[in-house]
Amino acid sequence: MGSIYLIRHGQASFGADDYDVLSPVGIRQAQVIGEHLAQLGLRFDRCLSGNLRRQKDTAQNALAQLAEAGLEPPVLEIDSAFNEFDAEGIVRALLPAMLPDEPDALNILRNAGHDPAEFQRLFAQIVSRWLGGEHDTPGMQSWLAFVAGVKAGLDRIIEAADKHGRIAVFTSGGTITALLHLVSGVPARQAFELNWHIVNTSLNRLEFSGSKVTLASFNSYTHLQLLKAPELITYR
Repeated sequence: MGSIYLIRHGQASFGADDYDVLSPVGIRQAQVIGEHLAQLGLRFDRCLSGNLRRQKDTAQNALAQLAEAGLEPPVLEIDSAFNEFDAEGIVRALLPAMLPDEPDALNILRNAGHDPAEFQRLFAQIVSRWLGGEHDTPGMQSWLAFVAGVKAGLDRIIEAADKHGRIAVFTSGGTITALLHLVSGVPARQAFELNWHIVNTSLNRLEFSGSKVTLASFNSYTHLQLLKAPELITYR
């Protein structure tokens, strides 16, 4: 039986001009997950990442720890199937119709770092509309299209894998949620309720045998808990 280790990126720069940059906490989280994988003695046959900066930088920081431990990882491959969904494009497409009911929405989104709870409330509403599909607009990435892209990436991995292969994929919370939905059959809205609890650099594992894929573990962040440093347990 083969294993796919899905690793969420480290904390990004929430509320900054460029979200797609690891914060200092995010860099440390990436190093810690790398140290944890090294302690487990994991040797990967392939390592992949989406092409977002926060995903690639998490991978490089983590894989450096494996190399330092003598578990030289393979060269990181990039596959955009494991990118996060286009949150910015979805917000742009769906927000105008919500403004009559949410007159402060633009201010909330522009100042997300000032009131994260209010941002989360609004963003969850937008995502709920996106999942339903009835508000789709031309040019917007639909939920169904996003899931199809993620599935194509998963299928490519499995088709190329040895039956006992170990593959690491550095990705994002929405992508992990799509895979949870695909593999377990959890409805999309229920899966996204779990999405909001996915910790940065949490470890999620899929097992595969032939074309059959099962969820073996979800949102494990023991590597962070053991450090007894609450500031390293983040969600965005």
